[in-house]
Amino acid sequence: MNDIRNAHFGRLKNVMNDSSSIAHLTRLYELLRMERNYEAEAYERSLTADNISGRSNEADCKYPVTICGSGFNALNQYIVTLSYETDGEELENDFEPGRPVSFFHLSQEGDSVVNLPFVCFVDSYKEGVLQIQLPGTAAFQSLSDRASRCMLGVRVCVDDTSFRVMQESLFAVMHSDNEKLVRLRETLLGPLKPRFRQLPAVAFPWLNDAQNAAVRKVIAAMDVAIVHGPPGTGKTTTLIEAIIETLQRETQVLVCAPSNAAVDWISEQLSKRSINVLRVGNPLKMSDEMLGCSYERRYADHPDYPELWQIRKTLSEGHDEKKSQSARNLRLRLRKRQMELEIKINEDLFNQARVVSCTLIGSAYHILEHRHFSTLFIDEAAQALEPACWTAICKADRVILSGDHCQLPPTVKCVEAAREGLSDTLMQRVVRSKKECVSLLTVQYRMHRDIMDFPSRWFYHGALRAAPEVADRLVNLMDTPLMWIDTVNSGFGERQNKSMSRLNADEARLVVHTLRDYVDMIGLERLVADNVDFGIISPYRAQVRMIRRLLKMQRFYRRLRGQVSVNSVDGFQGQERDVIIISMVRDNDKGEIGFLGDLRRMNVAITRARMKLIVIGNSETLSKHRFYAGLVEYFKEKGMVVDAGVEEESPSEKVDDRP
Repeated sequence: MNDIRNAHFGRLKNVMNDSSSIAHLTRLYELLRMERNYEAEAYERSLTADNISGRSNEADCKYPVTICGSGFNALNQYIVTLSYETDGEELENDFEPGRPVSFFHLSQEGDSVVNLPFVCFVDSYKEGVLQIQLPGTAAFQSLSDRASRCMLGVRVCVDDTSFRVMQESLFAVMHSDNEKLVRLRETLLGPLKPRFRQLPAVAFPWLNDAQNAAVRKVIAAMDVAIVHGPPGTGKTTTLIEAIIETLQRETQVLVCAPSNAAVDWISEQLSKRSINVLRVGNPLKMSDEMLGCSYERRYADHPDYPELWQIRKTLSEGHDEKKSQSARNLRLRLRKRQMELEIKINEDLFNQARVVSCTLIGSAYHILEHRHFSTLFIDEAAQALEPACWTAICKADRVILSGDHCQLPPTVKCVEAAREGLSDTLMQRVVRSKKECVSLLTVQYRMHRDIMDFPSRWFYHGALRAAPEVADRLVNLMDTPLMWIDTVNSGFGERQNKSMSRLNADEARLVVHTLRDYVDMIGLERLVADNVDFGIISPYRAQVRMIRRLLKMQRFYRRLRGQVSVNSVDGFQGQERDVIIISMVRDNDKGEIGFLGDLRRMNVAITRARMKLIVIGNSETLSKHRFYAGLVEYFKEKGMVVDAGVEEESPSEKVDDRP
């Protein structure tokens, strides 16, 4: 048997040597290094004495900040509370719980920035207030001393840990001699064909045919399967059923996602199905709902923990080498018992869990170091950097990828690294090369059929169809699902603001006017009673800021405050609204549309709408691109295209006095 096994692995090695997977992973390693160097250099350039005053409300930097409190949090970590001035226009926030940050101030001469010599972590964030976890009370004293002499600032650090983990994972995958990992690598990246078992058909009455087919493929896959879920097609529902069905055959699975929010969401859905989930990671980064499932909380709730806590307390009460032999022997016995309890509690927690969940980078967490799983599920795989995926894949025999590569990709800041392939995801590569692994979900439960049809044709080969309950759903029976308000003859124009974001002030005013007209048409009282919600989307942050400011000047907005949200495309990823208004911004004679050329962004924007989609933009500028030319024609065919005209008096020039 060993001879057969060795011969099989020898053939696998030959495949490995002939394949391009090693070259691909080597290239990824270099691109990751480029990205890390770019972020480090940008970090060093980002803050100078000359530009410090202009960074008081940036996503990654707050200056100045004021210390307004301190104390211990529920995890016995020392926290300092900071406040800072805000204009209420914070669109993006890099101060996520758990992110490393550093404090700084200006030198006495005022010509340079001085960084304080300790790294801290974000505990919590809300607009105008930051809570930061300090290394201890000594750091707080140092901070207070500096604050008494100068103004302090705080900014997000480059997360070296994530880069290090991903690089180590790529190195391990490239040089692995583990047969199962080599086979998985060559199946995902190389010439090996994915294998499938022949199993009795299973079906769930509450799933549609495409969802049932996806679950069956997940169960049958021996190496890899992909659940491709376009907007509104019930991807999470399908993935949950696939996980539960897998647990009928396996004792435990690993569930990962690129972000903590995504991990918490799927973990919460599994917990609601009475699945024992052990959430691994930094508790600061978890949602309140998942804290009860966290490793730390479960550890502290274990029946043996009080004994362990007492032993730790006894051992921490000082150590005197001159103590008697009996005292030293007692300490040795206590240390032995401490180790026994720590091992027992840890094993109990993992043995009881059916699902272990964490981020992709969190799968390298020390308590998972020697854990291995038959199956790994990666949700939102289309938003995950490929090196991060390999970090988790190292721990599994097979992998199930779930997501939609036709929506937003992972964030890569270095343009050259993105262009060379770092922004291409593992899911994209497998979809292209191993089509037999892919299950496309085809019935969507979100959008009116006319809102769905164009993105279905462009991104999903026309495969999507609307479920009967949403196919013809409208806010009002006399309404239409599609409207394009064309600004081509309005004399509008775009400009670039100081942060290099695009802005079209006239179009922003038209957005507010359009919303007001729509509210008047349907009726404010009915919209409030039926809780109809609105989303206003613009690809550019400067435009989002301006629309928010204009809305605050309108009296009707106060009644709808909880029903109207304004954000960027990225901010609306994973969300949906009854009515969506998109401000396209670009308006120029050259037909330049910038990063609107990334059509995945427009796919996300369009598919947020349930019942009504209004697009405001210059058709002439946009139609220089084939996608937008087709989109305008589609609106003419299925909805309406109307001329914006020119306003004599815009909403920005007066406060709306209508009741």
